[in-house]
Amino acid sequence: MKTLNLHTDYIKFKPLKKALKSMEPLSDLEKEEKHVENALAVLTAVEKGDENVEGVVGELINSIKDIAKQLDVSNIVLYPYAHLSSDLAPPNVAIEVLNLAEKLLKKENFNVHKAPFGYYKEFEMKVKGHPLSELSRSIKVKGNEVEEKYDPQQLLREISKSKLDTSKLKDNDHRILGKQMDLFSFNEVAPGMVFWHNNGLIIKDELVNFWKEEHRKAGYQLIETPQILDEKLWKISGHWEKYKENIFLSEYEGRSFAVKPMNCPGGMLVYKNSPKSYKDLPLRVGELGVVHRQELSGVLAGLFRVIKFTQDDAHIFCDESQIEGEVGLIIDMINLFFSKFNFEFDHVELSTRPEKRIGDDKIWDKAEKALENVLKKRKMKYQINKGDGAFYGPKIDFHAKDSQGRTWQLSTIQLDFAMPERFELEYVDKDNKKKRPIMLHRVIYGSLERFIGVLLESTNGRLPTWLAPMQVRVLNFTERNENYAKEVIKKLGDGIPNLRIDADFRSNTVPSKVKEAELMKVPYVIVVGDKEEKEKSLAVRVRGSNKIQNFGLDEFISKIKKEIEDRN
Repeated sequence: MKTLNLHTDYIKFKPLKKALKSMEPLSDLEKEEKHVENALAVLTAVEKGDENVEGVVGELINSIKDIAKQLDVSNIVLYPYAHLSSDLAPPNVAIEVLNLAEKLLKKENFNVHKAPFGYYKEFEMKVKGHPLSELSRSIKVKGNEVEEKYDPQQLLREISKSKLDTSKLKDNDHRILGKQMDLFSFNEVAPGMVFWHNNGLIIKDELVNFWKEEHRKAGYQLIETPQILDEKLWKISGHWEKYKENIFLSEYEGRSFAVKPMNCPGGMLVYKNSPKSYKDLPLRVGELGVVHRQELSGVLAGLFRVIKFTQDDAHIFCDESQIEGEVGLIIDMINLFFSKFNFEFDHVELSTRPEKRIGDDKIWDKAEKALENVLKKRKMKYQINKGDGAFYGPKIDFHAKDSQGRTWQLSTIQLDFAMPERFELEYVDKDNKKKRPIMLHRVIYGSLERFIGVLLESTNGRLPTWLAPMQVRVLNFTERNENYAKEVIKKLGDGIPNLRIDADFRSNTVPSKVKEAELMKVPYVIVVGDKEEKEKSLAVRVRGSNKIQNFGLDEFISKIKKEIEDRN
């Protein structure tokens, strides 16, 4: 069984018509629209192998009780959702599982609503934004295992069938652009994990280089922490209790290890490695860390929702008097990055204290006021997202809208009271007394994969020259122009070291070669013919324009060299 557990402000649903002809007609009450507030919506897919109904329902009930206890909710919505699995159980088994689950949950004094199985339904929900608001689970009952027989050749044929269904995707969908521009691919052997091709890795590396340069300028130290860490670390940090179901686990020499779902705990060990003084604060530490989080295959969506991704974390350790200044500097950096890529904020949210939290109200008052003061001083428009802060502190989230009108949280700033306490972080103040630092979490790109997806769609793949995988392509008009074309390539390469330039000297027609360069979104396509060779000039097609611009060779070198160096 697969479940996706969503903590919602509300969920409403209404059955429309039968999806399975064998389903019994609904009563008038069952046909009505249901609206449930502050609910744990349990999207459920019952799978083959779940025939031990009592066993699998018992595990499901335990899972729901555990999550509901952490969220302090009593409203449960059981919602059949076949899209979570491609290996579904027969309808009669699924119905039996859901009915028994409803019955047993009611005995546990939950207020249970069950959406009808086997019917098309319209539904709407608003999911809360805290760390526990989206939890996926895979439920198995021991003893149901079936011995597996396999044929390596058949398996090879199966994994070679990965194909993107583009029928419902818009032309500028990043998955279509990724295939067209040869940037990345996915394969079922690694669900939700990107296979970066050469062209895509160039984009990723350029974004990383820009990030590192700006962070070093801003006084950040850059670190890298291990990928796999002992479970002890995750128990100290609190992730073991709250995220264990979403962590990839491994065993080594009798010890349990976790593939890190977050970068923070490793960063705490770096801080603790040497004594700190008030003179070291604010201490800004950044890490472009690769993290893995288990997600159900049904919720994966190209680069926008993945299992393995690079998160551009940074942790700022400071004292109370430095909070507003550091938050302001982070916002400056967010603005720098957003403007560089012509992104605009769709909206900014200030999320305040949730019901379940650590720290006393005085600390929360100061923390919320500090964040709000910065927003007010900068005259930034923002929304209050009441009660949706993390359990360890309030936060500011920055949302951007993509070309299809969807909003994505990219950057965030979070105050954290929990991590310094859990790891007993200290610094020595002016009076030679040990004090606990305050910690700010923040990301700029967020998930680098998601950022690239949004960037591709917002530009339709026409990236600025410094990011473009291939920056210049040279085409010859006829075979007799090939030598001059090669001369142009050499001079461009000499004038701009590391310029990404290639040539197309095939005997195809010029329009067909231009069309191919267009599909690859090459910013500058140079066509060399007899006229250009005679005049020692260049005919340049710029960013897909039908208008040809003429440049002298030195003039063109100066133009794009500045463009690349300035990252314009």
